[in-house]
Amino acid sequence: MPNNQTTTDAQTQAVNLRVRSDIRSLIDRAAKSQGKTRSEFMIDAARRAAEESLLDQTLVRVDHKTYDYFLEVLDRPPSGDGFERLMSAKKPWQE
Repeated sequence: MPNNQTTTDAQTQAVNLRVRSDIRSLIDRAAKSQGKTRSEFMIDAARRAAEESLLDQTLVRVDHKTYDYFLEVLDRPPSGDGFERLMSAKKPWQE
């Protein structure tokens, strides 16, 4: 590597973005409200969006028997102590 530098996982690289001034101001306000720099805020937001995008594309493969059992479980009416407690709990919109 040039200059005797080694590559590590912590090494950063620049990413340049062009953004309208009103969006930049919005990002700056949001970053400030969280005590972050603009870069920290944008990196966190982009990382979360990337993870969600990849998770939304996750494919789970199972055999026919397992898939049929999964559908059977989904078709069952809810029941059990947890469900009964949930249904009997006071709803926030009820007085």
